[in-house]
Amino acid sequence: MTQREAIFPAGRHALYEEHEYSAAIKSGDLLFVSGQVGSRSDGTPEPDFEQQVRLAFENLKATLAAAGATLDDIVDVTSFHTDPEKQFDTILAIKHEVFNTKPYPNWTAIGVTWLAGFDFEIKVIARIPTAK
Repeated sequence: MTQREAIFPAGRHALYEEHEYSAAIKSGDLLFVSGQVGSRSDGTPEPDFEQQVRLAFENLKATLAAAGATLDDIVDVTSFHTDPEKQFDTILAIKHEVFNTKPYPNWTAIGVTWLAGFDFEIKVIARIPTAK
């Protein structure tokens, strides 16, 4: 049986403790990252939408790094959007900055009505690179 290991980025344990979930779970060479949002250090949403999306990606990078992975190790992305029609141009521009070389990860975008005060959330599955 494969062991599960909880992964947490530095300085964000309180957010996960308060809501009782792990930032990510490592199982074998796979990393399952919980939805990352554009939360500021105090856990509140970044009010500017573009900055909220950028901060969500920064929080994602920190979680990946805590497991020894990077954005290049992502194989599958699911994103959640409170107003996709109005938000998509901004998200696509940032997505192009973050994932600017092929092969791109799989990506599923889902419109939702509520994200606990946030307007964008991103969850991923990544393969953790083997040590060389």
